Amino acid sequence: MNYVDIEKELIPYRFDIEIDEETFTFEVHYNAEHDFFTVDLELDNEVLAVGVKMVYGVPLFGDIQDSRSPAYPLLPLDLSGDSQVVNWDTLSERVFLYVIDEEAMEEDV
Repeated sequence: MNYVDIEKELIPYRFDIEIDEETFTFEVHYNAEHDFFTVDLELDNEVLAVGVKMVYGVPLFGDIQDSRSPAYPLLPLDLSGDSQVVNWDTLSERVFLYVIDEEAMEEDV
């Protein structure tokens, strides 16, 4: 399964990622006081979402009702099952932001 590589040491930072032949811009932030991450989403320099909290097992941007949002769910998961929270200690260590594309869905079958 493919995942979005988030480099915590660069936060706050922006990067482009291609999902289903569309190039999105992500901007990742960290709230040190409450130990969580948020992500902003842009497409073609248009803001689609701001400050979406990354929650374990919940599709990132899943609440956005915009046809321009990513075609596939982005899901923070720990495939080993050891962690069930997204925080500084787990993100990009055990918890990764997986792209649940057609290939990933076929693997689940």
